[in-house]
Amino acid sequence: MAPQPRVVIIGAGIVGCATADELTRRGWTDVTVLDQGPLFATGGSTSHAPGLVFQTNPSKAMAEFARYTVEKFSALSVGGVPGFNQVGGLELATTAERFTELHRRHGWTAAWGIEAQVIGPEECARLHPLIDPGKVLGGLYVPTDGLARALVSAEAQAQAATARGAVFKGHHEVLDIRVTGGRVTAVVTPHGEIPADLVLCCAGIWGPKITKMVGMRLPLTPLAHQLASTGPVPALAGQARSRQPQDALHPILRHQAADLYIREWFDRISIGNYGHRPLPIRAEDISPVEDAPDMPSMLPFTEDDFTEAWNATRELFPLVGETKVEEGFNGLFSFTPDGMPLMGPAPQVEGFWVAEAVWITHSAGVGRAMAEWLVGETPSVDLHECDVNRFEPHQRGPEYVLRRDCQNYVEIYDVIHPLQPMDEPRPLRTSPFHPRQRELEAYFLEAAGWERPQWYAANAGLVAGRDIPAPGEWASRYWSPIVAAEAQVTRERVALYDMTALKRIEVAGPGALAFLQRLTTGNLDKSVGSVTYCLLLDEHGGIRSDVTIARLSESLFQVGANGMLDVDWLQRHAPADVAVRDVTAGTCCVGVWGPQSRDLVQPLTEDDFSAEGLRYFRAKQTYIGTVPVTALRLSYVGELGWELYTTADMGLKLWDTLWAAGQRYGVIAGGRGAFNSLRLEKGYRSFGTDMTYEHDPYEAGLGFAVRLDKGDFVGRAAVEGRRTPRRRLTCLTLDQVVMGKEPVHHAGRPVGYVTSAAWGYTIGRGIAYAWLPAELAIPGTTVQIGYFDGMIPAVVTDEPLFDPAMERLRA
Repeated sequence: MAPQPRVVIIGAGIVGCATADELTRRGWTDVTVLDQGPLFATGGSTSHAPGLVFQTNPSKAMAEFARYTVEKFSALSVGGVPGFNQVGGLELATTAERFTELHRRHGWTAAWGIEAQVIGPEECARLHPLIDPGKVLGGLYVPTDGLARALVSAEAQAQAATARGAVFKGHHEVLDIRVTGGRVTAVVTPHGEIPADLVLCCAGIWGPKITKMVGMRLPLTPLAHQLASTGPVPALAGQARSRQPQDALHPILRHQAADLYIREWFDRISIGNYGHRPLPIRAEDISPVEDAPDMPSMLPFTEDDFTEAWNATRELFPLVGETKVEEGFNGLFSFTPDGMPLMGPAPQVEGFWVAEAVWITHSAGVGRAMAEWLVGETPSVDLHECDVNRFEPHQRGPEYVLRRDCQNYVEIYDVIHPLQPMDEPRPLRTSPFHPRQRELEAYFLEAAGWERPQWYAANAGLVAGRDIPAPGEWASRYWSPIVAAEAQVTRERVALYDMTALKRIEVAGPGALAFLQRLTTGNLDKSVGSVTYCLLLDEHGGIRSDVTIARLSESLFQVGANGMLDVDWLQRHAPADVAVRDVTAGTCCVGVWGPQSRDLVQPLTEDDFSAEGLRYFRAKQTYIGTVPVTALRLSYVGELGWELYTTADMGLKLWDTLWAAGQRYGVIAGGRGAFNSLRLEKGYRSFGTDMTYEHDPYEAGLGFAVRLDKGDFVGRAAVEGRRTPRRRLTCLTLDQVVMGKEPVHHAGRPVGYVTSAAWGYTIGRGIAYAWLPAELAIPGTTVQIGYFDGMIPAVVTDEPLFDPAMERLRA
């Protein structure tokens, strides 16, 4: 039996305490938790957090973190004081737009299995005495939401961990982290060094300061957030501290349109305000514990920033106007570029991990997930959105992090459309084709920093004479009928698609083949020029990614991947005789697809691009005109064609060469909107949307990519016996357009959720992929998709919906 690792957790706030508890539950008891402040009011964000726990979230992972936090905290207490007060949560709408948004948010709760209901004004007023039913249109009520007593819950978890052998040490500031031979060995404090095999940073707002000790740049900004407390409110007079023990009796409130949340504090209320200007501070500039007037995470209250919030509070809750604000402070919390936590191992130092940017709402769930990850258990939550290694290099830069974190603060309660791109900083990354795309009046959205066309206004003339149904108001945002025309013309003629944003990884070296054989589900031991679609699995059989791998020589492979997590995964596992390199920035790709694609391409090259000369799923290094390219005969839109790769310096020449030659065939440029419609007609999956770490290949309909006859590979033992899934990724057809993350109902109850969706402009139906129980994933089964306040009938349908015989692809 392997010896237990010596674990040092930095930070005795809510996340550090939760993780220590969860680790010791699993038998890892050599755990030391350090904090620079006193235990357990250490002076960080936990110490002043208002404790509101709203579980509703568009992210399935975040909702599951919150649900576990509610479940766990409800069972905690210290000295008879419970860790959670389950008063319920109520989000209010005062405008038609916000009331519609409540229905969308209700869809998330149904999709993720959280009890909730949209209620009318009178019911809102019945639940809370401060609500005037004449001022609201309704609310979203979640009865299991409530108030976490953060310090009670932290101490209760620490006590449990201590009983199993963990040690908590207050007043132990971390001065340095020793790294020897690329791995952590000790943590340095004023009281000496503490040996460590594994260090987990849960330092919250001080996270960037701690990670810098091991050379890690943490994309996190502490920002000040206002919390004000009133004097006694007459309407709550019966709730005075002297009259009853509970600090609150009524639901916690959110009024997102005014950037406010409100909680009772006996006969007073506390008001949180996100409506003020961003107030960032560097981690290094936060006061030391001993110098802070109250605590380091509480800054002086800036009254002018609260004026608008106080006016909005009194407008919505007239009874509050009978009192006044008596005190307030600006409390520091952590923000990240995409609003998600930062979890996982450091990229370059073995044994150093982080669990950062985690709020009270999600703390217990994150603590459990971190413990599962560290000890090697099957994770209970998909963590791909939270992995700290998900960011592109530019997304870790100080200016980018600061600007995005401040913008996320501003937008925290905004209504955000699924396709809505960030406003700034843009543009950041542009493909070599960008000048021509601008000439074609591209409408750009953003992906991993890339400016990516959604459609081209130059194609507006293609719309006339086509039967193009208009989607509803919500789905028509970031849409144009040009999307439909581009999709149809791709099926009729030929189109160029900019695929430069696709992650490209070069794997090279004497051990490259053996390495990829071990890490993927496909058999790559084939001839030079072979192309293989396969999966990356984790040890538990979960899908980490789907990849397309081209063998360009005996020891050189090009991997078409999904993002930085694939780069990180390959680099972590690569042996000394294999080099893994992200080549995306120095290369580009254009997809040439459509029934006339061979007519366009063949005259431009001396090599044979016939059906036999370059077969389906084969690669060839050749020239298109004067441009050296790697041509892969495959297509994500289900049409004859090629992905053509070249270096960035030759990209514009490649586009111009193809564009000029294509004029006689009516070539167009196609955008991402058309691309998504076409790929769903073919049933092609998108990692991160359709399947994630929590799904296995057979559930996702990707069993064909698993070659059990090739020998061992990561995840093989876990998936060998999984041939009868309990759930399936299922194709649905319907008569409307939905957007994704909607609940799917059967027999009056939610049974699954939508992943990807679009209108199929070839088949003339709406398409939605959804996770359903296996017994419902039978063609002909009728279900209903919850879309805002309505139900849309949908039918389980055989896939693919277009060209099931693959005749067009193999033409």
